[in-house]
Amino acid sequence: DNSATTKPSSAAVEVAVHAMKNSYGNPSSLYEFGMVAEDIVTDARISIANRLSCREDEVYFTSCGSESNNTAIFGAAELLRRNGKHIVSTAVEHPSVLEPLARLEKEGYEITLISPDEKGLISEADIEKAVREDTVLVSMMYVNNEIGSVFPVQKIKSICSKKGSKALVHIDCVQAFGKLKINVNELGADLISLSAHKIHGIKGAGALYIKKGVRLPSFILGGGQEKGFRSG
Repeated sequence: DNSATTKPSSAAVEVAVHAMKNSYGNPSSLYEFGMVAEDIVTDARISIANRLSCREDEVYFTSCGSESNNTAIFGAAELLRRNGKHIVSTAVEHPSVLEPLARLEKEGYEITLISPDEKGLISEADIEKAVREDTVLVSMMYVNNEIGSVFPVQKIKSICSKKGSKALVHIDCVQAFGKLKINVNELGADLISLSAHKIHGIKGAGALYIKKGVRLPSFILGGGQEKGFRSG
C-alpha cells in the first residue's frame, strides 16, 4: 500500500506532536513565542530546499500533493493565458492533475494527453510530437503511481525550446521524492509538487517548488502566509 500512502515514521510523529504541544505559536507573530514557531517552519523549508537543490524562498508549503498540483496547473494557466491555451500532459496522471485539466478544457483550453505504450512508458518522441509553439504548460509525473514507470521529464524543457514554446514545466514528483534524485536544475522544472505522506511523513503536509521569477497568482487569500501566496 506504500504507493498510496505510508505509515508515519516515529520521528515525524514525535516532532509534530512536540510542535503542537510546545511550539504552537503563530509563526507570523513578532514576539518570541511566534518566532520559535517561525524558526521551525524555516528549518523545514531549508530542509526541503536542500533536497531539491533549490533556493529556500522557492519552496511553498501546502496541505498535500493534490493541492500542489491544482495550484500549479490553475496558476500556470492563469499566468500564461495570453500566450496560448494549449496544455500537454499524459493520460495516466493522478486525478489531481487530470481533473483540473478537464475543468480547463471546459473553459476553452485545448488539452493533449499523451498515451503510454504497451509497457506503460512515455517516450521523448511522444512529448516532442505533442508540444507546439502555443503550448503554455507541460504537466507530467516523474514516476507513475500505479505501475512505477519513470517518465523522461528531464527532456521536457529542451523539447519546448526546440519547438519554440515558452511553456512552464510542472512535474508531479510525489511518487519520486525520496526515491529518485530530484535536482530542479537537472529536471528543468518551473514547478514541482511534493507530499509528505508518501515518504513516512504526516498527512496534511505538502510542498510546491516555484522557480524564482515565475509569479503564479495567489491560490488561497487571507492571512498572508507563505509570502501571501498560500494563506492558512
